[in-house]
Amino acid sequence: MDENTQNHTAVNGEPVPNPAGDRVIVLVGLMGAGKTTVGRRLANRLDIPFVDADAEIEAAAGMTIPEIFAQHGEQHFREGERKVIARLLQQNGGVLATGGGAFMDPETRAQIKRDGVSVWLRADVGLLLKRVARRNNRPLLKQGDPAEIMTRLRDERYPVYAQADITVDSTDAPHEEIVDAIITALQGYFSDPHHQADR
Repeated sequence: MDENTQNHTAVNGEPVPNPAGDRVIVLVGLMGAGKTTVGRRLANRLDIPFVDADAEIEAAAGMTIPEIFAQHGEQHFREGERKVIARLLQQNGGVLATGGGAFMDPETRAQIKRDGVSVWLRADVGLLLKRVARRNNRPLLKQGDPAEIMTRLRDERYPVYAQADITVDSTDAPHEEIVDAIITALQGYFSDPHHQADR
């Protein structure tokens, strides 16, 4: 943890004021980046609601994401994802974890830019593979060699993820350290007069 993080955030994981105010904090990144696990802890620290877009999509569709992919295809899933995220962005604040492909959609990206603040959790492919290996619910990784697919997704998506408002590295460090880094980055972002004017 760097000195700035120690200076700007509460110690012992105590709640801190939400720098984003009523804007939704939208976590983006590849599968395994920690959007859900880190997102829950971030919401807890900021004392605001946490919502997982994938869980909301499953609830709206009445089936799991692998089932949606299998029965209706990825395009159908993306259309539903776009609608659900647009709805979730209208809530008053909170942390929203999105699926890996959500930010790739230009319309969704524009909505996030308008109604939220995007945080890219950037991680190395090796770490992502290590994390996703623990679960068997990733439809995109079932289409071939996981390492090859993840590398291709990185090459395709990282230039787009780089358009996020904030980038924080998701490492093997304890989750709370990554939460600290996000809070510090948000504080810096919203202390900028230009971003204050956007709120």
